Parts: sequence; C-alpha cells; structure tokens
Amino acid sequence: MASENYEHHEILVKISSAGTISIPKQFRKYMEMQKGDYVKVILGRDRLIVRKVMIS
Repeated sequence: MASENYEHHEILVKISSAGTISIPKQFRKYMEMQKGDYVKVILGRDRLIVRKVMIS
C-alpha cells in the first residue's frame, strides 16, 4: 500500500439520532469550507474519507 504524504488531524465526533455528523469548525477552517459547501464522503472498511468538492 502506498504511503500517503499528509498530516492527520483527529477529533471525536458524535453521530446524531438522525444519523448526521457535523464537521468541526476547526476542520472547516483548515479545509477552507463554509456552510453550504459540498463534500464527497468515501466509505472505507473502518473509515470515512471526506473530500471537499466544487460543484459549478
């Protein structure tokens, strides 16, 4: 498996009763995201990968 060259940032996030999660403010700031932006969620065996996307 190729090693990825990026820094890991971790925080504990609770899943709501509706099944939603909130991306913490410091993550949104780091990713330069605002309310209403879109993300792509990729499901792995034991992880979710969230990627910022631009829809035009």
